[in-house]
Amino acid sequence: LQKKKKEKATLFRRGKKCWIGSKVSIVHRLALTDDSEVDSSTVQDPFIFTVGDGALFPALEELILGLSVEAEESFIIAAEYGFGAVDSTQIHSIPMDTFEQQFEDTAEIAAGVVIYFESPAGDEVPATIVSVEGSEVMVDFNHPLAGRDLKFEVKVISIED
Repeated sequence: LQKKKKEKATLFRRGKKCWIGSKVSIVHRLALTDDSEVDSSTVQDPFIFTVGDGALFPALEELILGLSVEAEESFIIAAEYGFGAVDSTQIHSIPMDTFEQQFEDTAEIAAGVVIYFESPAGDEVPATIVSVEGSEVMVDFNHPLAGRDLKFEVKVISIED
């Protein structure tokens, strides 16, 4: 641990850098590799987080480590390091009548619609309707970005110890 502290102190003399525990403000853009935007922030409304607090998935935190104020980077994140691969055990057939309380009109139940279920712990769990086949609805509980490579563009605005 002492060696790491010495390295960190040396690097801070050359300019602040992002480390575990740093409060960081960034402008970012998260997109699919076809450039479809998923999330973004602006200088007027930056994304502010503490490195290591879990606000970003581990691969993004790792990419930010060591960046200094005003650093601008662009990364491609493979699906397995982002939201993971698609897990076929997370795709389930659910009877249509399960949805009648959520939807006034069952015609709204269609492929691509994101719906929310309540977990046993009371958390909201998103799922995507894959298909409707008669009285059965195929529902995918994987994260909507599972199996997708991502493009992450970031500019560090500020860093606080």
